[in-house]
Amino acid sequence: MSEDTFDKGKIKIDEVSGTPTTGHEWDGIEELNTPLPRWWVWTFWITIVWGVGYTIVYPAWPTFSGGTQGVTAWHSRDQVAAEVADLQTLRGPVLDKIKDAPLDKIESDPDLLAAARTVGKVAFAANCASCHGAGGQGAKGYANLNDDDWIWGGKLSDIQQTIEHGVRWDADKATRASAMPAFGRDGLLTPEQISVVADHVRTYAETPDSDAPTAEGEKLYAENCAACHGVEGKGNPELGAPALYDQVWLYGSDKPSVVARIANGGGAVMPAWKDRLDDTTIKALAVYVHSLGGGQ
Repeated sequence: MSEDTFDKGKIKIDEVSGTPTTGHEWDGIEELNTPLPRWWVWTFWITIVWGVGYTIVYPAWPTFSGGTQGVTAWHSRDQVAAEVADLQTLRGPVLDKIKDAPLDKIESDPDLLAAARTVGKVAFAANCASCHGAGGQGAKGYANLNDDDWIWGGKLSDIQQTIEHGVRWDADKATRASAMPAFGRDGLLTPEQISVVADHVRTYAETPDSDAPTAEGEKLYAENCAACHGVEGKGNPELGAPALYDQVWLYGSDKPSVVARIANGGGAVMPAWKDRLDDTTIKALAVYVHSLGGGQ
């Protein structure tokens, strides 16, 4: 039976390496007492000295009243604030021009348009791309900003209004506020009627698997949908009712998706940005979105 032993009397010099052993032995295998490389030891002590010096020079140790400030009293926040101030000074003249110019004047002035698009692109990447995509291509439930289909209107003033006050954002009284009724959940239509309406709606966009319009579908649509979406399904930007005759679908064009929207109603929510972004940035965002390709 083997056992791990430690005996100072067993410490000896290994014949092969010339290194002393530790006295540990296991099944005849002895442990060498190999010292750490000298460069490693010096590096270790240098890092300790450097770490102590760092805590003296820079803010480091927490205290009951906040923390030590260090002999330099340097703070990364102060540096960021200074860099932002320098950037604002550099960009100030251009931003002032954007702030004072009407939206249509910005788009007609090549220099102002280029500046507004640059500012708007940065703001879009930081605030809008997470929902609408890096290139404004959108996703299911998030509008594509590259096409010419606009739920709330695609004019510069419309886009600015939407950005400022959001959509169905309860904290803003001027928000876009209409919502589609839940025809199924609230018992306004039976499941069979919803299926017929969905089939009829899909005929407007001539989806590949849509059936021919029926008299029942036309009647149900006229009684329940035409007031908002229009008799021919062309939509109404004032009500936020999307067009139904084109191939642009916010939640999908397959029948289950259309049935779900009719049954559950509601609508997407977009935050209001007027309290989060300054007026100049919002104006630049409106110009940038309008110039993506689908602005009216």
